[in-house]
Amino acid sequence: MPVGIVGGATRSHPLARLALKIMGVTSARELGEIVAAVGLAQNMAALRVLATEGAQRGHMALHARNIALGVGATGDEVDQIAKQMAGERDVRSDRALALLEELRDRPHQSKETK
Repeated sequence: MPVGIVGGATRSHPLARLALKIMGVTSARELGEIVAAVGLAQNMAALRVLATEGAQRGHMALHARNIALGVGATGDEVDQIAKQMAGERDVRSDRALALLEELRDRPHQSKETK
């Protein structure tokens, strides 16, 4: 991987100089090998995360929250709607809107029945 260690940030930025010193890098080739290795390690970590159910579940929960916010839910409504949709595995704007309407109608119904 083509990189350089002479000039630019490696000469002017103290942290860049320190990083090279800590790694013991003396040539651009060594730095390129380290950069490539770190990139490959990050790619492997990303693949591992994508392959696990936990990451997919986490992404679904985040997506459900964003959908709930998108239909106008606020505060606790967001959490309740996101949890419901994720539990149903039905994360859609129309479902979020229906759940939001149900949530907002509940207090009125409880007052009327008392």
